[in-house]
Amino acid sequence: MPTHAPVRQHGATLIELVVALAILMALLAGGAPPVAEFLEGAKLAAASSDLVGDLHLARAEALRRNRRVTVCKSPDGLGCSSHGGWEQGWIVFGDENGNGALDDGEEVLGRHEPLPWNLRLVGNRPVAAYVSYTAVGASKLMGGGFQAGTLTICRRSGAATPARQVIVNSIGRPRVQKTTVASCV
Repeated sequence: MPTHAPVRQHGATLIELVVALAILMALLAGGAPPVAEFLEGAKLAAASSDLVGDLHLARAEALRRNRRVTVCKSPDGLGCSSHGGWEQGWIVFGDENGNGALDDGEEVLGRHEPLPWNLRLVGNRPVAAYVSYTAVGASKLMGGGFQAGTLTICRRSGAATPARQVIVNSIGRPRVQKTTVASCV
């Protein structure tokens, strides 16, 4: 008569599953703030990258076309706005007459939709409404003076919060730097 070895069952008991689930829940609860911070940082990085990309596009197109190209804040993608922040969106266009406004016959080269509701994007005085590149790729104000400034992207908050600054230097090159702002309202 053949003898059979006892059959061992493989798997987990209910108690082992409950303990594993409890450990998983504790890890997820402890990891939630870092994940949220990572996602907020990713939103800031994406917004700053989009803006820098459009500034590079404007500069390259100004050189290629041998004409002024402007980036301005635009809530509807159809014209420039002097009100509100850059978070409402922006457009890149061939500014044929060099007036800083999208006029009939001027080509829109790029549009950016509004940023997520919890982000704010503001420029200091020289870049509060537009950034404009001349035929030689330099950023210049409509009056002819050099244009350099800082555009700050941050999460709306009354307290200190991480931010990204897009800095346009005196010859028009944009770069991004991480920073923290005291508040973002």
